[in-house]
Amino acid sequence: MKRAEIPTIKVPLLDLKAQYGRIQTEVRHALDEVLDSQAFILGPSVQQFEEQVASYLQCNGAIGVASGSDALLLSLMALGIGAGDGVLVPAFTFFSTVSCVTRLGATPLFVDIDPESYLMDTKAVEVLLKGRFKPHPEGQGLFDPETHCRIKIILPVHLFGQCCSMSSLVSLGHKYHLTIVEDVAQAFGARFQIGPGISRAAGTAGDLGCFSFFPTKTLGGIGDGGLVATDQSPLADKVRMLRVHGQGSKYHHQAVGINSRLDVIQAAVLKVKLRHLDQWHDERIQRADLYHSLFLTTGLVGNQIITLPPGGNGKSHVFNCYVVRVQRRDELRHYLGEHGIQTQVYYPLPLHLQPCFDYLGYHKGDFPNAELVASQVLAIPMYPELTSELQELVVERIADFYRK
Repeated sequence: MKRAEIPTIKVPLLDLKAQYGRIQTEVRHALDEVLDSQAFILGPSVQQFEEQVASYLQCNGAIGVASGSDALLLSLMALGIGAGDGVLVPAFTFFSTVSCVTRLGATPLFVDIDPESYLMDTKAVEVLLKGRFKPHPEGQGLFDPETHCRIKIILPVHLFGQCCSMSSLVSLGHKYHLTIVEDVAQAFGARFQIGPGISRAAGTAGDLGCFSFFPTKTLGGIGDGGLVATDQSPLADKVRMLRVHGQGSKYHHQAVGINSRLDVIQAAVLKVKLRHLDQWHDERIQRADLYHSLFLTTGLVGNQIITLPPGGNGKSHVFNCYVVRVQRRDELRHYLGEHGIQTQVYYPLPLHLQPCFDYLGYHKGDFPNAELVASQVLAIPMYPELTSELQELVVERIADFYRK
């Protein structure tokens, strides 16, 4: 009789069922309330959630919309961005950061990233603003003599849960009369330091902050959803109008907007999850700290494991993803998959090299850090319910791969 094979332990990249198990009763109650009300479009749950988010972020206005992508698009629409305008964006980010620019006929102007943090390189932004861009001949602001775009916006991305250096970017914005729109899709609740012991929430440093509630996010719904945050009442009013076809009052349209409302069911679930968010952040940071300790014991850090993400002190990183840079990334990923460990590559091709953006005229080698990072990054399992035993298994398998 053959000896029975020991089944491979499966380690998912994310386990939403585990999270749901912790809050199932609360979620079901919230959904029942919506169904009992039969108020499905911009009902009370949406307004309540918007108020709770504004309080959590400590900002004046929060406007629920249909997705994180729409949050970006509506923010640029509210600012009047269109043809002839330029927006500074990182070359390494999710697609919608840039597609929201091109959909409005504006031009994305790519900036390289810091290879350690994967975030927009503030120094590279400053070099562009001081060097390539020139004072606009019609007065205030800058323009790009290569594309003839008037530079309007800096669009930093708080990638993987980590905050950008917002104090520096806001200073550059003020200096060069540029608006700051933050992409906070992956970093709800992350914070940046503005002074000793003083911090602010990501998405509140610039003029507008754009959030996603896609199920995989730190604050995720049970479908699509997004939000725009701002301290500026005129911008908040504009986004509210644009999300309902530009309607100021019923059937009277002040602008051509889009249909992009946060669904009431999503708002109801998100209200439940918001109550638990700080605890989940703490648990993510604890798991990141354990990963860091475990990886250091392997002796591989700085060699086969090129870099680990920085810690989450003060919630500067809330670890929506735990992303490492590694040698022989694709071989490692295949090996881990064979051993039941799920991973993901965010993102394998920088945006300046995407075929749909060929018309912008960028080439391989233009942003070397983004290109290098794209060939090395690997997201490994990370979620609040991830056990220390599974984390040890993940690190052990990675060490096995490099030592075999």
